[in-house]
Amino acid sequence: MQHDFTDDDGVRIFYDVYPAEAPRAAVQLSHGVGEHAGRYLALAEHLVGEGYVVYADDHRGHGRTGLEQWNGDASKLGRLGPGGLRAAVRSVRAFTRLIRDAEPRLPLVYVGHSWGSLMGQMILNDHSADYDAAVLSGTAYRVVGSMNSGDLNKRHAHLGTTGAEWLSRDPAVAQAFIDDPMTTLVPLQKLFGMADAARLLGRPARNLERDLPLLIQVGDDDPLGGEASARKLERAYRRRSGLTDVTTIVYPGARHEIFNETNREEVFADLTAWLDPRIPARG
Repeated sequence: MQHDFTDDDGVRIFYDVYPAEAPRAAVQLSHGVGEHAGRYLALAEHLVGEGYVVYADDHRGHGRTGLEQWNGDASKLGRLGPGGLRAAVRSVRAFTRLIRDAEPRLPLVYVGHSWGSLMGQMILNDHSADYDAAVLSGTAYRVVGSMNSGDLNKRHAHLGTTGAEWLSRDPAVAQAFIDDPMTTLVPLQKLFGMADAARLLGRPARNLERDLPLLIQVGDDDPLGGEASARKLERAYRRRSGLTDVTTIVYPGARHEIFNETNREEVFADLTAWLDPRIPARG
């Protein structure tokens, strides 16, 4: 069901709620660059089936939010508008507060993919106490050399003609991305500008306020970072941040969008199998 709220900077943010019967927790789904919340329908339905109510927004400049920001001009989708990345992060935080207010008795799990996972890392540095668990998919250790800032399709370009082959081994995923009027493959640096692209760099903070459980899920053929980058991120969360419950799952052969991969049912099952003992079912 579609809803909206106005963020701290006056932008109307559109979001969906997928209700669950007697939910055990709320999940905040945070999408990547150049896409929108609607691409996570299958994941949301899986989570609902496992007892999680799901909230998924279209971030600043993206999806329905972006179309309204840019007066229906889809060619501008992906551009964040006034305030840039900092405003986008503020909007994600405002969405967290909205979910907390709507579901005051439920634990809150942050599930971020790609850009959503990078913003999640930034948010956890200062607000880890606001979440009960976090999941980072298609993520990377946010330092030069461990996070690819170049052509993400370069090593997969020979596999097809869409320019989106890096997303998944399933050719239908790349084609659907191209056919979707609310997605774009314009590079992040061009969409955000170099200053905001640089603001995505950073490391997990020292001694996070909350020792929350953290799951990292990546494909080993993910050009954004892959396994080596994910392992560095896990070590940083353990050694710098002091987290004691960090799990990394790497999927052989999988590319960037593990929730849209040929083995997505395995990825979904791993996610909820990890969550279940950490978010006990309600009696």
